[in-house]
Amino acid sequence: MARVVNIHPDSPQQRLLAQAAEFIRDGGVVALPTDSCYALGCHLGDKEAMDRIRLIRQMDERHHLTLMVRDLSEIAHFARVDNAQYRLLKSATPGSYTFILEGTKELPRRVLHPKRKTIGLRVPSHPVALALLEELNEPLLTTTLQLPGDELPLTEGWEIQDRLEDQLELILDAGHCGTEPTTIIDLTGSTPELIRAGRGSLTPFGLD
Repeated sequence: MARVVNIHPDSPQQRLLAQAAEFIRDGGVVALPTDSCYALGCHLGDKEAMDRIRLIRQMDERHHLTLMVRDLSEIAHFARVDNAQYRLLKSATPGSYTFILEGTKELPRRVLHPKRKTIGLRVPSHPVALALLEELNEPLLTTTLQLPGDELPLTEGWEIQDRLEDQLELILDAGHCGTEPTTIIDLTGSTPELIRAGRGSLTPFGLD
């Protein structure tokens, strides 16, 4: 049964962040607010939790998961980034973007696309997400909290609890945070490729 905690959207309570980090380290799957919409998250090294997220979303291994990190330096640790890519990332982070990049050997192979060896990476700008990452002192493996058959992501704590109560350990309820997912940009080619238009502006990438 999922535990629901009401966390302040702008000044998240430290004790709640510490509790959430413990849930994640212990193998829990959590729902957390971001600057685009709610996301599902788990520990990067926990295969069972990752499999549970894929089951909730009914995603196969070809669907990219997203590594949520604190800042640009962490992106460079987990993905191969050249100078041109770095400049683009710097202009758009933190923000409502997910970038498809080639993963490094720091990442477990199971979280990478099986053929392309790529992964989604993002730096959120939501205070709760950033504070949780700081408390964890490591990235989160995440995906948009949009259930199969739904047109929009879930965005209310009570709704998440009603739909997923038996499949999550924790819901960090910071109130409504939107229903528009991140913009997804593939940076593995010679020019940025738009995969999904979402909340993030396309202007920094010349795609508008």
